[in-house]
Amino acid sequence: MNVIYDRVCGLDVHRDTVAACVRVPGAGRERQAVITTFGTKTADLLALRDWLEQWQVSHVAMESTGEYWKPVYWILEEGFQVLLVNAAHIKNVPGRKTDAQDGSWIAQLLECGLLRGSFVPPRPIREIRDLTRYRKRLIQQRTEEVLRLHGVLQRAGIKLSSVARNIMGVSGRAMLDALVEGKQDAAAMSELARGALRGKIPLLQKALQGNFTAHHGLMVSHMLGHIDYLEETIAALSKEVDRKLEPFRTERELLKTIPGFQDRTAEMVIGEIGVNMDQFPSSGHLASLMGVCPGNNRSAGKRKPEKIRRGGRWLKPALQEAAWAAVKLNDSYLAARYHRLVPHKGKKKAIIAVCHSMLIAAYYVLRNRVPYQDLGVDFFIRRNQQAIQRRCLRQLSELGYEVQLNPKAA
Repeated sequence: MNVIYDRVCGLDVHRDTVAACVRVPGAGRERQAVITTFGTKTADLLALRDWLEQWQVSHVAMESTGEYWKPVYWILEEGFQVLLVNAAHIKNVPGRKTDAQDGSWIAQLLECGLLRGSFVPPRPIREIRDLTRYRKRLIQQRTEEVLRLHGVLQRAGIKLSSVARNIMGVSGRAMLDALVEGKQDAAAMSELARGALRGKIPLLQKALQGNFTAHHGLMVSHMLGHIDYLEETIAALSKEVDRKLEPFRTERELLKTIPGFQDRTAEMVIGEIGVNMDQFPSSGHLASLMGVCPGNNRSAGKRKPEKIRRGGRWLKPALQEAAWAAVKLNDSYLAARYHRLVPHKGKKKAIIAVCHSMLIAAYYVLRNRVPYQDLGVDFFIRRNQQAIQRRCLRQLSELGYEVQLNPKAA
């Protein structure tokens, strides 16, 4: 194979060590390989960078190994062309598995131009991504804690969730605080209801009569304290996300024009894919990267069952939440696409198809810097108008009718 890059380095990254293999021109047409092992502490990584500079390396490639590749990448991204490679794409021959040989194999593939780097966003986007991902985890923890609180109330015979839609609302929280304080008068606690819940006071009196003991009060008090802490942290993270998104305020507002997109969805999209769409060859490449399009599985002229890939583990759930909200808007293209696919694909596959359309729309909104323009609920009818006319006429003819089409007056 032809050598495209003269001076390259392949890195096999682990938690405590990095095996580096440099391949440079040797005597005649031979290639010289030098293998060295470094540590992963900052001083060791700086020594690795100096060593690469001594060999005048231009391109570096490494596997995406857990979280261990990140400090190595951050150190080397300034000064070298660094490629983060999917480990499944560079699997070595079985029986030749050592750290040194892995690094050498990566270097050989790199010098021949056979490696394709993964998408790594710039530092400002990475910081937004860290915040949005951590906030998502905390939101999930809060949901889990509220479910545990539901369980304690059920075991204590308190059926508050059967009457109040949200037990963590103003009314529900006041009643929970009263239970924690040791109050047992259901009639008095039901008077803490606010708003529309005051119309259910008789039901609340029955729901608050249970066997709520000091043991349950202790558990509920700790759970409420944990929920309060999580809500404060989520609010602080959201404030920091707003501050870091200030340079991208225009892009966030444009993304919010897509049906189903709210602030958090737009922030997640920016944190995961950035705002520069030139880094993706096409919208199809972005959809493939985020795992919202089917794979290709064809052999001998036959198309085999295809599944979506396991990509976009952070953005895909956010798109699904937005898609479920978007399909409720009956006068939109996304809703028409969903209802068109449900009969023969099912709800799950149909919602993934809507996610695909939403991500494609986000790609063009960010690339062209224009608001989302809906194609209309009648898009599929207008697209296949002649075919629909022929099908309807044929069906009516089979039923024994003669039909003549007359255009409707404007």
